[in-house]
Amino acid sequence: MNLSHFLSLDLSLRAAALTQLAVAILNLFLVRIMKWKPDLDRAPLLVREVFRIHIVFISITLSIFAVLTWRFAHEIASAASPLAIWFAVAIGLLRLARSAMQWLHYSASLWRGDALRTVIHWALFLGYGAMATVYLTSAFWRNG
Repeated sequence: MNLSHFLSLDLSLRAAALTQLAVAILNLFLVRIMKWKPDLDRAPLLVREVFRIHIVFISITLSIFAVLTWRFAHEIASAASPLAIWFAVAIGLLRLARSAMQWLHYSASLWRGDALRTVIHWALFLGYGAMATVYLTSAFWRNG
């Protein structure tokens, strides 16, 4: 792997770490941001409680991914160990699946015709796809 590719990958991993940390924090405020409180209030108590617990644990998980990526960006970028490679593959596949879910799960009726939601839809699709590319490139790209 040449030096410029390594530095670019290291920097991209650090950007992915910061992005994941930002998503983890935003996730904690998603109900307020998306104005979901009235909808959640109508849901059964168990659904509301599970939803809120999932928000917290998704944020914790993303924060762990962010911290580990930031701390070990050099090792991940250089595929320094099997653990670094497996970590990159795991997060890369997770991000690839999340990117695909923008099209395979969410109904277009939720965003089509609303400019802001369309921008958010595309930003999530492309952003998660970019993170998948960074992690999977870290795991599999070799020069020589």
